[in-house]
Amino acid sequence: MMMNNNRRTDRLLVGGFVSVLFLMSAAFLLHPTVKFSELENRYLQNAPRFTWDNLVSKAFAEDAEKYVTDHFPYRDDWVWVKSSLEQLRLQQENNGIYKGEDGYLFEKFAKPDYAELQKYAEAVKRFAASHPEVDMTFMLAPTSIGMYPERLPWKAPFYSEAKVNHWIADRIGQDVTFMDGFDFLRPHASEDLYYRTDHHWTTLGAYYAYAAYAEQMGWQPLSKDQFRIETVSESFLGSYHTRSQFSGLKPDSIQAYIPKKPVSTEIYIADTDTTVTGLYDDSFLGKKDQYSYFLGGVHALTTIKTSLDPQTADQGKLLVLKDSYAHSFIPFLTQHVSQIDMIDIRYYNGNIGDYMKENGITDVLMMFNTATFVENGEILKIDD
Repeated sequence: MMMNNNRRTDRLLVGGFVSVLFLMSAAFLLHPTVKFSELENRYLQNAPRFTWDNLVSKAFAEDAEKYVTDHFPYRDDWVWVKSSLEQLRLQQENNGIYKGEDGYLFEKFAKPDYAELQKYAEAVKRFAASHPEVDMTFMLAPTSIGMYPERLPWKAPFYSEAKVNHWIADRIGQDVTFMDGFDFLRPHASEDLYYRTDHHWTTLGAYYAYAAYAEQMGWQPLSKDQFRIETVSESFLGSYHTRSQFSGLKPDSIQAYIPKKPVSTEIYIADTDTTVTGLYDDSFLGKKDQYSYFLGGVHALTTIKTSLDPQTADQGKLLVLKDSYAHSFIPFLTQHVSQIDMIDIRYYNGNIGDYMKENGITDVLMMFNTATFVENGEILKIDD
């Protein structure tokens, strides 16, 4: 009798396990696929592409694992539950985000793979060598963890972004004009240079980057009193908050610097084949991704034409190869440049060299934050 009961229990356990697997598989297949996570404020992994090369290199297995992780049914709810449990344990880290002092959240920054960084540096050098007629500037901006490591929780590990910036500068500084964000941000470290709940710098941080770049280019940057500074939101909970789901945080505010002598603009977004006139999209202030208020968010290719006379403007054309740190920075440049072409190399698949020749580009700004540059091998595209 005891044996029959054990067998019945075993069958129930096996049946239950198989049922759970079946239900999970069915939920995964039937659950609608989304490309962008509002909770984590990032694009999710695309379905892996099967090729023999991908199979042999293990890229297929890695992409498949990332795809399943990103598209697991009700993933956002599980992230919230995990965060709530971690906070009950008084843990200061969740989902790769630390809860630091003064209301700041920080993303983990570990020691990078310097062999990969060497490849990135070599790609930049080859790109510069292939276009000797083009003046190139490379700006590398620290993230908040690089600027404020002393605000991390006690004994929280981190790697120095300043060391990474110096290492990159040593390898490409002879080929392009290198601008280290620490140089122009550290003198203002006591100011609100970064959002507390998001990975971007504030408009104030972007302003200091603009002023430094303008001086590097020989332009006269506008002073802060030449702008009307408007607070457009006081409810911004950014990407670090959405990833960590820490509760009880004070939202960030978002400011726009509106020139007192405005320059009209026309913006062509190649991705959607649309043209708009404003540098700011108010519709995003009512959404989770409020930072996309600047330039309407991420696009592969955007062209901004200003009302400045190309003959008298400080700069006729400028190509900016960038990540999203540039979005709150670019509006400042419209006071000096008649045409700004922006390429986000994470999403642009054309040949950048060909684009430069076809559009008469003679000046390039490569602008990235340290974490994105280190973690994203898309910079290798410039070497195509």
